[in-house]
Formats: sequence, structure tokens, C-alpha cells
Amino acid sequence: MSKRIGLVAAAVAVPAALVLIGVGIGRAVEHTPSPASAQAGKAAQAGKAGKAERRDAAVKNLDDPAKKEIAMKLVSSAENSSLDWRAQFKYIEDIDDGRGYTAGIIGFCSGTGDMLELVEYYTQVKPGNVLAKYLPALREVNGSDSHDGLDPNFTKDWKTAAQDETFQDAQEHERDRVYFDPSVKQGKSDGLGALGQFIYYDAIVMHGPGDSKYSFGGIRKTALSKAKPPAQGGDEKTYLNAFLDARKKAMRSEEAHSDTSRVDTEQRKFLNEGNLGLEPPLKWKVYGDPFEIRALA
Repeated sequence: MSKRIGLVAAAVAVPAALVLIGVGIGRAVEHTPSPASAQAGKAAQAGKAGKAERRDAAVKNLDDPAKKEIAMKLVSSAENSSLDWRAQFKYIEDIDDGRGYTAGIIGFCSGTGDMLELVEYYTQVKPGNVLAKYLPALREVNGSDSHDGLDPNFTKDWKTAAQDETFQDAQEHERDRVYFDPSVKQGKSDGLGALGQFIYYDAIVMHGPGDSKYSFGGIRKTALSKAKPPAQGGDEKTYLNAFLDARKKAMRSEEAHSDTSRVDTEQRKFLNEGNLGLEPPLKWKVYGDPFEIRALA
């Protein structure tokens, strides 16, 4: 999956974390502190509270709702040149990458099986839907780039289905089941923070699950041969750099994915900044297009 639609990136406001400062109640003392001393004490308390808040933010995982929203916007910036990931339920086209039709919020493909599983799930929860009649064709074209049995009306019917909230829910369900939940679970197991979990997620979205050389499992195996993750006593930044090195090699193995800017000017940028918690404000570029997620003051 690669860049799809050239849309203008819009800055998105994300609420900033509120720092709460507790007020302690102590016993009266013989000497009343001077105003300057009291002010200094309050400043020290505020500093400690601020540090604690930043530590709390840093350990939030990618399945935190605010972090998950950031993850979806980051992926959409690379997949659709837009931060508006919810506008992509209706997206569908053949991007000539050998995977047939690519569609929806995560790039479900007719040639890789995840589109078939999506339509099967949609039909399970809503029998007789507009896409159900394509199930035999989707089974036939799985593993190829063929459109046999899908053309000429599949793309039109996909867009019709995308107006159905049940189909939108089905896309999110399959995104989480196949891609988001497994990558976050593995990231947590490896001792990674929100950024590392996102790096895993973006990799599994593009390369798919599995253990082949250039699948997510293969990329992780290559990284593990170069560095240890935090769960094994390794340094997080060193390990993630090794993973991104392996990811770039996997991307360059396919012409459709040879532009590695989503690694170079997005994920590696956050890593070099030390933003392991994936905390906004975030500024990055994909395919040369600038994007930003800002925190409110």
C-alpha cells in the first residue's frame, strides 16, 4: 500500500493534558514561611507534578483512545494524504501493487484475504448486504490481482456499503482484530511505548502479519537479530532503529512501497526527537507533504 489520494493536510487539534497540582494540608509551625519561600515551595510542587504528569503520559499505550486516534491519523497521512481517516471508509481503487483492489480505512485488499474476511464478517452481522453477492468472486481472486467477478460494479457497491454504519463498524472491527490489537499486544510484550507500538502497527498494516521475510514477523525477527527490545534488557531507541532499518529493507523490496518517507520523515523523526510516548505536538512529512497534530495551549 502506498500513497493514494493527493489531499491537502489539515492541522488537527488534540486536547493537551491537564496538570493537576495537589494542595497539601500540614500542621501549623512556629515560624510562618516568608512569601518568597512559600512561592518557591509552590513552584517546586508544580515542577514535581508536571514531571509526574509527563511520566504518566509517556507510559500510555497506543490503545489509549487519544493515542489510537493519533495512530489512525498518522496511517491515513501516508495511505490517503489526509488526516481525515473516517473519510476513507468509501475509498477503493487498484493501485497496481499486485494486490488487486485496495479499499477502506486500512487498505483491505482483494488479493490478500483481508477484504474477503471483512466482507464475510459484514455478511455475518448483516446478511443480504450489497457486497454479499461478491463473496464467491472474492474467494476466487484471493492471492491474485484479478478483478474477475468484481467488475464492473464492485467499486460502486463498495461506496454504497460505506454509507452503512454497520459496514463502517465492520471495517473498524477487522482493523482491530487483524492489525491494531496484535501489534499493540506485541509492542507491550516487547516493552515498547506508544511510539514503538505505532511503529509495529504501521508495519503490520503495510506488510501484513505472518513470519515470512518481509512480513511483520520477519521484520521483527531481523530487528531482534540486531538489538534487544526493552523487555529483554535492551535500549528502546536502539531496538526501534534496528526495526526501522529492517522495515525500510522490506519496503524497498517492492516498487509500490519504495518511497520510505513514512519511516524517514515520520517515524524516525519522532524517534530521533525522543518522543517514545508519541506525545503531541507532532510534525512530520510523508511524500514531501507536511502534516501536524497540535495540542491546545
